[in-house]
Amino acid sequence: MTRFVDTDEFEGATFVAASFKGATLRFCDVSEVTIRGAQLDGLDIDGHDLSFGRLIVNGVDVVPLVEAELNRRFPGRELQNARTPEGLRDGWVAVQAAWQQTLDDTPPELIEAHVEDEWSLAQTLRHLVLATDAWLRGAILRISEPFHENGLAFTGAEQMGFDVSIFRAEVPFDEVLAVRAERQQMVTDFLATVTSEQLDEERNDPWGGGWHPTVGDCIRVILEEEWAHLRYVRRDLAALG
Repeated sequence: MTRFVDTDEFEGATFVAASFKGATLRFCDVSEVTIRGAQLDGLDIDGHDLSFGRLIVNGVDVVPLVEAELNRRFPGRELQNARTPEGLRDGWVAVQAAWQQTLDDTPPELIEAHVEDEWSLAQTLRHLVLATDAWLRGAILRISEPFHENGLAFTGAEQMGFDVSIFRAEVPFDEVLAVRAERQQMVTDFLATVTSEQLDEERNDPWGGGWHPTVGDCIRVILEEEWAHLRYVRRDLAALG
């Protein structure tokens, strides 16, 4: 199958009576794309940042509907936007309980299994180690070298200039679980004593961007990562059967 990688040749293009049946778009910019009179049966859209924008279907912005349904499916997910220490603590407890349930329910043979180019459960836990290291250890606690070698960087990190050589290529699952538990406890301990005043303190973007998040923003990013990747894992485990 033809692959188009790192190209902008389709920006502003018009496709008439063209077939995209079975096509896959990964990490593509489809903002402001207009689709009219198209066959949409089975169209599958998964956008990590969906809640930050609009998705118009037949004149209806469906983002609030999608968010409400995800909150129904994942009780406690709505607390990823909490603004108080109590709300963030409750949100952390909820997402960790949901993750534990998923781990308990996953057969050993599916721990390393994955759907197409998606991460396995083991790889996802490694990425959540990195997320905690970036936003708690790096941004909030300002540790100069926050990353554990068992972490797993996001797609495109190397192109951003991030040194991914610090991470191990393969990590036994028991070691993944061990460092994951350490990072979970770090978040738990931090949230146990954080105050509203501390949540309002400003920090730097751990990835070097121009954003200056508050401590509360950093915790909310961690919660968002936890819920998003839990959804991905459950989606893929269901597909794997």
